[in-house]
Amino acid sequence: MLRHVTISKFAKESGYTENAIRMKIKNGVWLEGVVWMRSPDGRVLIDTEGYETWVAGQQVSALQRSAA
Repeated sequence: MLRHVTISKFAKESGYTENAIRMKIKNGVWLEGVVWMRSPDGRVLIDTEGYETWVAGQQVSALQRSAA
C-alpha cells in the first residue's frame, strides 16, 4: 500500500466508510499533518503511517488536547 492514499482508497482498505473518515477529519479525531493532509492539488490524502499510530493509541486528537 502507498503511504498516502485518497479517502476512497483508504475506505476500501480499512473498512471505514468515506463518511466516517470525513467525520474523523472534521471533528478533529484525526489531526491534519498527522493522519491526513492536503496534496498540492487540494485533495485530502490519508497518511497510512499516521493512521497506524492513531490505531495504536499513540496520537492525541484535537478533542483530547482541548480537554487537557
